Amino acid sequence: MIKMTGGQALARQLAAEGVDTVFGLPGVQIMAAFDALYDLREQVRLVHVRHEQATTYMAFGYAATTGKPGVAMVVPGPGALNAAAGLGTAYACSQPVLLISGQVPSGALGKRQGQLHEVDDQLDVFRPITKWVRRVTKVAEIPEAVHEAFHQLKTGRPRPVELEVPPDTLLAQAEAELIEPEEYPKPASKAADIRRAAAILADADRPVIFAGGGVVTAGASEELVALAVLLQAPVLTSRQAKGAIPGGHELSLGTYYAQVSPAPKVVPEWDAILAVGTRLTVDGMQLRPGQKLVHIDIDPDTIGKNFPAEVGIVSDAKLALAALLKRLRSAHGEVFEPQVGVGHAPPQAQAERRAEIEGYKRSFEDGLRRLAPEQTAMLDAVRAELDDGDILVSGMTNVGYWAHLHYPARLPRTYLTSSYFGTLGYAFPASLGAKVAMPDRRVVSLNGDGGFMFNAQELSTAAAYGINAVAVVFNNGAFGASRWDQTHRFGQRFIGTELRNPDFVKLAAAFGVKGIRTEPDGLGRALRGALAADAPALIEVPVPNMMPPFQLVK
Repeated sequence: MIKMTGGQALARQLAAEGVDTVFGLPGVQIMAAFDALYDLREQVRLVHVRHEQATTYMAFGYAATTGKPGVAMVVPGPGALNAAAGLGTAYACSQPVLLISGQVPSGALGKRQGQLHEVDDQLDVFRPITKWVRRVTKVAEIPEAVHEAFHQLKTGRPRPVELEVPPDTLLAQAEAELIEPEEYPKPASKAADIRRAAAILADADRPVIFAGGGVVTAGASEELVALAVLLQAPVLTSRQAKGAIPGGHELSLGTYYAQVSPAPKVVPEWDAILAVGTRLTVDGMQLRPGQKLVHIDIDPDTIGKNFPAEVGIVSDAKLALAALLKRLRSAHGEVFEPQVGVGHAPPQAQAERRAEIEGYKRSFEDGLRRLAPEQTAMLDAVRAELDDGDILVSGMTNVGYWAHLHYPARLPRTYLTSSYFGTLGYAFPASLGAKVAMPDRRVVSLNGDGGFMFNAQELSTAAAYGINAVAVVFNNGAFGASRWDQTHRFGQRFIGTELRNPDFVKLAAAFGVKGIRTEPDGLGRALRGALAADAPALIEVPVPNMMPPFQLVK
């Protein structure tokens, strides 16, 4: 044990856990932690932002693209509350984000004295949007608390955690002992459950697979595709799992999202469903009598939550899928060699099955282009300019909504969304965090004019640190989905949805960022130029208000 300040104990234990970046915004209660990071600046990079909300969004982008915990640091009270939106997003998306928050002085805790930034009791604010929270008031306890935070982030379902330390504890000196980082075993499936699941899938003539974000988290894409090929089973993915099976794969049926998802149409015609790493929240889907669901998830509370499971397997997705592959191949021999097919279906039936899947894919894609011709054309242009490993952050904007359905992500961790939390304003700062984490990848965010203005000030952060991400801002002068709702459901009684926007190109220039304006049909060229500049860039695209996929009208 050596004598150190609480701030040093915090910073040094973060470094010991492998943290290389902290996204923060300074303030009096956490200055001792900032000072401790100064001594470690060659090892741990501090990226300071212009609004606390961006700290957790950037940490989210970092975590979602790397699989490693992202770390944010803010003052208590308003700072922590501002950061809560990003923490809620990480919770919805099952991403490992650590928020370190300051506190009021330890002697004032619980006394409601009106201390600067006081919230009583702040831990309760974060309990609904975190996996674990803790307050530390002794220097000697800080390393163990940080270590436990990383244990929570690395085990079970990866969700955010919050740790808070009062300013006097960060300043105080005491003996403390740093703890070596650990890697933790993943939970494996039970052999009996694998046997039962394999039997259901082997007996099925028409199996279908639903893949969720847990497949990406577990790094189970290879196993997912191998099992799909083995079973000749089409795969539907959640938004979070786009890229788990390449978007152009012959067995990929796309994303289950909104009313235009193929899931409600396809699923009743298949006799067995394998759901992996997903809550299986599918609008309009119902199981018919006789259909059997095999549900794999690392979180036992998720299994059977929305549909009753014939077999529930609590396991890491990669381990469970590998076990299923091994069981099916060993039990059925040549019948289950890749590309041969499933069950006892003769070759002609298998060929008909593949033709049927291709028909679904073609019909679905044609339908998307009819419903949203402008949006799909712009997404085609974006896809054409990005390599498979490049990263697209899809924001809460019309083109972003259609991207869930139309954009073909080809690798895992290359498509980021805010899942069911639907967070306006997250896309741009999340893209900055992704670019910090993956400097050799090109990163593009899709933003609406309304959402972009939530965090437009982070253009300053991009310029200051040379974070060369490209923000595409679709400008329709409105909170578009709400405006569309007023148009088609509330008799054009417009109130509170029209926006007065800045000149986005001039706004970018004011921050020292490259600004481009283009019509929709020039988006590909504009994006090509922005990416070639290898500098922070903003592309404004004036668009009309367009139909979202969850508000379809004839």
